[in-house]
Amino acid sequence: MSDDGHGRETSWFPVPPVSDLSASLQSLCGKAEEQLGFVPNVFRGYAHRPERFSAWFAHYSQLHVPTDNLSAADREMIAVVVSAIHSCTYCLTSHLHALREALGDVVKADLILHNWRHAGLDERELAICRYADKLTREPATISREDLDTLAKVGLSEDEVWDVAELTAMYSFTNRLALAMGFVPNTEYHHLARTAAADAAVS
Repeated sequence: MSDDGHGRETSWFPVPPVSDLSASLQSLCGKAEEQLGFVPNVFRGYAHRPERFSAWFAHYSQLHVPTDNLSAADREMIAVVVSAIHSCTYCLTSHLHALREALGDVVKADLILHNWRHAGLDERELAICRYADKLTREPATISREDLDTLAKVGLSEDEVWDVAELTAMYSFTNRLALAMGFVPNTEYHHLARTAAADAAVS
């Protein structure tokens, strides 16, 4: 087991030392530490099954490549909407941070977390959130018309696909994080808020 420094296990499964991982996973952890200042606990926890972690991260990375009508912030917004429905502590904490960073707007990110319907979103953003919410809560009720709604607000065919796949992927990730007992790094709670406070003072 691994401790987060506050007396909490970061996973209910054994967490291997970064030094025991393959060169590619050590490099990935190193890049994350360079960018964030720490190695995300999901990396360390999922590395219990290194081949599956590598496959998951490759999929995750593909889905988070921004496109013309589906930005990095839009993709993080989907992660937050889905994770809020599942009450996934790890994913909510980490992706709320990522959403704050991508938007450059702590307030809007927090409003999306608490209730995206009241966050002042535009028509395109609302359509994305409605679709993610419906596919997560009522997958059996999804119809072709739901996809058409996304196309009508300007998303390309591939971007419509990405909204659906991101929504589905985060349902998987939420469930895995909850099942494995992954605990978010405490640093996530301070990063974007600290930057926003510094900007306000300056």
